[in-house]
Amino acid sequence: MMNPRWKIVGLAAGVLLTIHLLLSLAHPTYSSYASPSFLRGSSPLERVHDLSVGNLEVPPSSVPRNHTDPNRRKANAVFVVLARNSDLWSFADSMKQMEDRFNWWAGYDYVFLNDEPFDDAFKEHTQRLTNSKCHYGLIEHDHWHQPDWIDEEKATAAREEMIRKKVIYGHSVPYRNMCRFNSGFFFRHPLLASYDYYWRVEPSVKFFCDLAYDPFLVMQDEKKVYGFTLSLFEYIETIPTLWDTVKEFIRENPQYVPEDNAMAFVSDDGGESYNKCHFWSNFEIGDLNFWRGEAYTKFFEHLDKAGGFYYERWGDAPVHSIGAALFAPKDKIHWFSDIGYRHEPFQQCPQGDLHTRGKCWCDPNNDFSFEWYSCTNKYVDMFK
Repeated sequence: MMNPRWKIVGLAAGVLLTIHLLLSLAHPTYSSYASPSFLRGSSPLERVHDLSVGNLEVPPSSVPRNHTDPNRRKANAVFVVLARNSDLWSFADSMKQMEDRFNWWAGYDYVFLNDEPFDDAFKEHTQRLTNSKCHYGLIEHDHWHQPDWIDEEKATAAREEMIRKKVIYGHSVPYRNMCRFNSGFFFRHPLLASYDYYWRVEPSVKFFCDLAYDPFLVMQDEKKVYGFTLSLFEYIETIPTLWDTVKEFIRENPQYVPEDNAMAFVSDDGGESYNKCHFWSNFEIGDLNFWRGEAYTKFFEHLDKAGGFYYERWGDAPVHSIGAALFAPKDKIHWFSDIGYRHEPFQQCPQGDLHTRGKCWCDPNNDFSFEWYSCTNKYVDMFK
């Protein structure tokens, strides 16, 4: 007779696959998945510490000794927020945590972007939460809306098919607009033109740990181009032809792909197929000039011309992840394993000394980093 405990696990696995199709996030930005805590794998802590903050010396206290120095060294960086007026209070929670954990001493500005003008209430309340400057920008019409050259009959048929298959956000044109904007246009906004680095912050996220160092300076000093916390598998029904389009671009432009890239993160067979791994881009700290560069610009133009943002439902998470993996050396992609972060339904809770040092208030047993549905082990394995 089967052990009742394994019956429960098997039942849970079946429920998980159902949730994979139906779960909707509190803030409609990303497709979501679920992974119950009792299916967790053990976290190889000995590998985590070496990858947490590169070679930077992190002070043991929760407040940098020079935090009151007006001449403290800073990166040319900014927080980037894509939000609606209706997101005010859910973002206020995120912003307050960012200020309490890090920015009260770091003093970086915010750039808010919206496809409609921000109202006075949004501006007043967000500016009140920080001593830094807040800038509010309107997204250019052509950067947000479906292009005229998209075959609407074909796009409509694709949405109807996704509705039939119950693909999350499969019906939504605004969601596709958002994915396309984040993939190819946010870094072109005039309010970001003078910055080199950004940290993407979304409504309804949590930051669990104090940061006693500056992640932007890690990016700058170690010449990193992309930083992440969570990674997982993409919902393949949303990107059936994405990898074929990527391979087409690589064949036509091999000069953009360095030999020491992170192909092993996104492909298990040397690039023949996509393993669906991506960095969850609701958290990302990145080099704006990398996205503005020739390789990624031409890559995005190739994807955009193929129409997959509307004929399918290509997300900015796999697009950013594939772009970073292919066009940057693998050691320029950084896992911030010491940053406690949650975007429903997943969280990263730092382990061991990282949890203690950050005065984290998350449960270290609830950490997605090495769950079976996470791809972070593939990132770690690249550096063995």
